[in-house]
Amino acid sequence: CVLCVLCVLCVLCGESSFAAAAGATAIDKLHAFVDNTKSGRASFSQVVVGKSGRKPQLAEGTMAFSRPAKFRWTYDKPYQQLIVGDGDKLWVYDKDLNQVSVKTLGQALGSSPAALLAGDNAIEKNFTLQEGESKDGIDWVEAQARTKESSFERLRIGFAGDALRVMEIVDNFGQTTTLTFGAIERNPPLPATLFRFAPPKGADVVGE
Repeated sequence: CVLCVLCVLCVLCGESSFAAAAGATAIDKLHAFVDNTKSGRASFSQVVVGKSGRKPQLAEGTMAFSRPAKFRWTYDKPYQQLIVGDGDKLWVYDKDLNQVSVKTLGQALGSSPAALLAGDNAIEKNFTLQEGESKDGIDWVEAQARTKESSFERLRIGFAGDALRVMEIVDNFGQTTTLTFGAIERNPPLPATLFRFAPPKGADVVGE
């Protein structure tokens, strides 16, 4: 779902300028990452597995973000889709259908994974954080939304050293989305036009 994906387009990609002290916890790394990463861009790969365990759905693309709440998420394979947050509205453009859906960004984010990373840094206002396991060089943070009306059941954020590398989201239908990031750039200069969207001529616009 789009809300599960939003956590990445805001996913403060790149290595934090914060140098974690020896023995820093994964939660420490998350706080430092959010505090020190204001913009970023990266490539990503996405794997979605349904509760039934059927064949995984694979996708690839690129993302960019500028905090707070501005992002551009582009799917290149196996289909073409664009998701843009301009600070006020969330735009989703399906090229094959030539259809655009739009809604108020605050409504769309709510207590979603995107709000965790694209919001106002007050992480624990909306989420309960817990140290997860350390496995295969990845230190995990477990995040749980404080509201029962969240769009997801569980969220895990994985760090390799101080760098954000992977996110795993389990939604309320038991579907698991795993996002892995590469070619990461932290705090690059990004043009404001990157986070603007105008529906293409002839596109069907649904929503506000």
